Amino acid sequence: MGGFEELAVWQKSRELTRQIYDVTGAGDFARDFGLRDQIRRAAVSIMSNIAEGHERGGRAEFHQFLVIAKGSCAEVRSQLYVALDAGYLEKARFEQLKNISEEVGRMLSGIKKAVAAQRDAR
Repeated sequence: MGGFEELAVWQKSRELTRQIYDVTGAGDFARDFGLRDQIRRAAVSIMSNIAEGHERGGRAEFHQFLVIAKGSCAEVRSQLYVALDAGYLEKARFEQLKNISEEVGRMLSGIKKAVAAQRDAR
């Protein structure tokens, strides 16, 4: 297996993070420092935990980091609802970001299941 950069789930989480930075850098969202910083940290946490877990080399550790990444993904999705309710996001943009975060979550579930199977096969 190559580097973490080759993982489709890391690539998709990078896209999500970029888009989160885009939407949080403008308008009222940019001025809500608490929510802006929290959703950014959660998005960065997804891709960072995928990378760190992958590079540690062990299946058990990778699985644990994927669990953390999946939790951060749910955190992003929850914070998107806060942003929608606060009027920081239009409904269409909210739906687009929520869909990407759900896709990342599904991808994390799939890779987590595969890594657990490899771990348990030993």
